[in-house]
Amino acid sequence: MRPYYIVTGAAGFIGANLVKALNDRGITDIIAVDNLTKADKFLNLTDCEIADYMDKREFLDRILSGEFDGAVEAIFHEGACSDTMEHDGHYMMENNYRYTLSLLDWCLDQEVSLLYASSASVYGAGRIFREERSHESPLNVYGYSKFLFDQIVRRRMADANSQVVGFRYFNVYGPREQHKGRMASVAFHFFNQYQAEGKVRLFEGCDGYGHGEQRRDFIYIDDIVKVNMYFLDNPELSGIFNLGTGRAQSFNDVAVAAVNACRAARGEPALALAQLQEQGIIEYIAFPDALKGKYQSFTQADQSLLRSAGYDAPFATVEEGVADYVRHRLEKA
Repeated sequence: MRPYYIVTGAAGFIGANLVKALNDRGITDIIAVDNLTKADKFLNLTDCEIADYMDKREFLDRILSGEFDGAVEAIFHEGACSDTMEHDGHYMMENNYRYTLSLLDWCLDQEVSLLYASSASVYGAGRIFREERSHESPLNVYGYSKFLFDQIVRRRMADANSQVVGFRYFNVYGPREQHKGRMASVAFHFFNQYQAEGKVRLFEGCDGYGHGEQRRDFIYIDDIVKVNMYFLDNPELSGIFNLGTGRAQSFNDVAVAAVNACRAARGEPALALAQLQEQGIIEYIAFPDALKGKYQSFTQADQSLLRSAGYDAPFATVEEGVADYVRHRLEKA
């Protein structure tokens, strides 16, 4: 039997892009694992080749029963509840922590590479984004579920005989995220707003930042895929790594990039932020009460560990990534 590659969350945003990247390498022996209760996610896989699809519960039962022993090359574990506003802690911990722990146990026993999605949310409201326990203090149960699993990985790493890699994703945007609704990236929402209404809406200032000047490390999905493939190609590398550009940019930057990419497609000249504000194309709305005290106003990945692991490719800026994303959205439309 040829070895399988397993992608959990395969119909989701990052998972589907990883399936497509494996296909681009000629790999089609892929088990796609997901929960299609929200069925529209299947659209992310219609241009992909897979060997089989399994519901996430069926998959866990079958892999723990021994059905896949000796038959798996690597698992990309992207499946999780990523809603940072989810308040059901029992569901979050069962889905994000306990399920992932079962996969870790199996991978270590079978000596199978496990590349899994962690999150920059583990850093909470801190200002130092380095992969060290002293800088980690999540603000919500989603962040805690990722944080807790990372601690387990750290304890097990010294005795592991196979690759275990956790990626602390920062703010990811790009194609195949349309099913995420309100949890989709701001680039996605800004594009939709501008196409529908001719304007985009950003939060007013908070935490000492001016209107729209809160800053995040926005990373394009193509870079996420490239880093995952790099570690797949280097199974001797293990650890927990930040996966961001190392460059904080403002929400205003994302809005300007999205609007100007749309304008360029229409043959219209680019406008500066001040011009977009003056013309009412960018406007600001009150900061939501529900997010106060639970919001990261600044994130910026420390890339030291990633670079020391040998990954030396450049990362797209917001201007480059959003322009490419808008072109993709317009082509699909």
